[in-house]
This record gives sequence, C-alpha cells and structure tokens, in this order.
Amino acid sequence: MATRHKAAIAALLAATALPWGANAGVQDGVEAWQSGDYARAVAEWQPLAETGDPDAQFNLGQAYKLGRGVPQDMERARDLFGQAARRGHLQAEANYGLILFQDGNREEAMPYIIRAANRGEPRAQYIYGTALFNGDHAPRDWPRAYAMMTNAAAAGLPQASASLERMDGFIPLEQREEGTAMAERMAADSAATQVAVASPPPAPTARPAPTGTFTPVPVPAPAASPPASTPPPASPPQTRPAPAMTAAAPPPPPPPAPAPVARSGDWRIQLGSFRERARAESLWRSVSGRSSTLASLQPYLVRAGPYTRLQAGPFQTRAEAQRACSAATRAGSECITVRRR
Repeated sequence: MATRHKAAIAALLAATALPWGANAGVQDGVEAWQSGDYARAVAEWQPLAETGDPDAQFNLGQAYKLGRGVPQDMERARDLFGQAARRGHLQAEANYGLILFQDGNREEAMPYIIRAANRGEPRAQYIYGTALFNGDHAPRDWPRAYAMMTNAAAAGLPQASASLERMDGFIPLEQREEGTAMAERMAADSAATQVAVASPPPAPTARPAPTGTFTPVPVPAPAASPPASTPPPASPPQTRPAPAMTAAAPPPPPPPAPAPVARSGDWRIQLGSFRERARAESLWRSVSGRSSTLASLQPYLVRAGPYTRLQAGPFQTRAEAQRACSAATRAGSECITVRRR
C-alpha cells in the first residue's frame, strides 16, 4: 500500500475513543488515565487484560497505540484490539479492522469494517463506502456507497465530505437520491439499536486527531465523464495533503432572486438533495446565474429529515417542468421533475 494511502487510514485510526471502563478494576485505570498517570493505568489494565477482560484489552490497546505509559507498539495494539474484538467489544472491532486494513490485510479487515459500518461507525463507513464505490473488496453498489459516505460526512469526517463531493460527479442523480434515502434509514436504525455504554471522558492531555494530513482512500477525482456503461476508474491518492482545516467565514447569503413570474401548479423541478443547506444554496446561485429560464423561477429549499432538497417552480404541467429541466441540464445541473403532494 502506498505511504500516502496508509496515512489516510492512520488519520482515521487516530480519531478513536479514549479508554473507558465498565467494572471497578478497569475504572481505576480510567481514573489514573484521566489524571495523566498513564503508567498506573497500564498497571491496572495489564493483569485484567491477561485474564481476558475485553474492556481492559481495549484500553491497553489504546495505550500501546498512543504510546502512553508504554512504548508505542502498533503490533501489540493490533493484537489487543483483536482479542477484545473476538470477545464482542465493538470499539475494539472497529479499531482492529482499521489496523488490518492499514497494514494491507484487506480481505481479513473487511468483515470487521463492514460490521462496524453497518452499526454506524463513521470511520468504517468511510472505508466501506469507498470499497462499494470502487467495487474493491466489496461488490460495486453506488447507492449504498453514497449512503455510507453521506453518514460518515455527517459525523464530521472531512475526508468523507471531500469524497462525497467527488461522488456527486459520477453517481447519477437517481442513485444519489436512493442513497440519500438509504442513509436516512441507516441513521434511524443505528439510533434505535444503539448500545448504551458509558461515554469515555477525554484525558486532560489528549492529542487532537490530525486535520491537515488527510489523503482520501481512492475515491476517484472526476476527470472526463466516463460512458454510462463504463464505471469510473479509481484514481491514485492525492499527491499533496489537504490543507489544515480552518474556521472558514460563513458563506455569503444568496443574492436576491429576480421577481418571479406569478406562477401556480403542483409540478416542480428538483436539482439535488444535500446534507448541507449551503450546498443547495450554492447550486441555485450557480445555475440560476447561467439560465434566464431558471432565474425566473421560485427556488424552494425543502427539508427532508437531515437533508435539503433544492427545487424550483411551480408549473401547471409536467411538460412545462420538463422544459425547465432541459434548461437546468444546459446550465450544468442534473434535474428531475417532481409533483408536490
């Protein structure tokens, strides 16, 4: 695996929960960890890990992964995560799959990653979504890939947001709509079945996950659009790391639209569905500025769960809406006609 590709998974692996405990012995180590006494935390967890306590195995794995209280040793961390994963520790299962993937053992890693992704673990969703998109170690399934990447982006993974934008350039609108609906169902199912566990408080000296070295796993960057029957090839990882995430100024408000022609009717056109409202507003500013037909319409930002659908209209007939869709296509947007219920 290329060095930059490993760095992307390492960045994901860094964004893991700090140790936590469910029994008194493990909790003593957690309290030592919180106070910065990592050596004592390790001393508390070591004997419990040797007797098979999965919480202690997970926490000790974290200590070896981070190099706190013990020398940093990713092989030892991997072994401890694997032991805890085989005893049903869900956080350990996700970490174990990611380390295996990072080390190039992808076939062995994918079952762990898939189970974690289906439970709603965002780092695993990012990896699984990429695999589904490229048809690499998973059957190609663009709607499910879009759903996985949508939820990973919603959880705050910046590399997932970047990959989602590139997917927009390849996946047809109808499949993106299917993926968006699937993401909503997945998020609801994950919330309904969430296992109640103690939230791990951060250690006082916890190091933030790196934000300036993400190199996405190979979701392809759009070049020339491939024929509909030919899947896009996976591009190599980026040659430069993404810039550090900084607090950006809020986007300017959309310019006032021209006074729309008085219209009525139940038909509209829909130009996309977005997790971030700002992306819908940005698309409308772009396409309405390139088409006088669209500029004369009334835009609608329709909430659908956590998503914002960009629509415009209204129209008396579907034929009128289809003509507006043709104008939207010429302006560079995909478009479908919808009937307001």
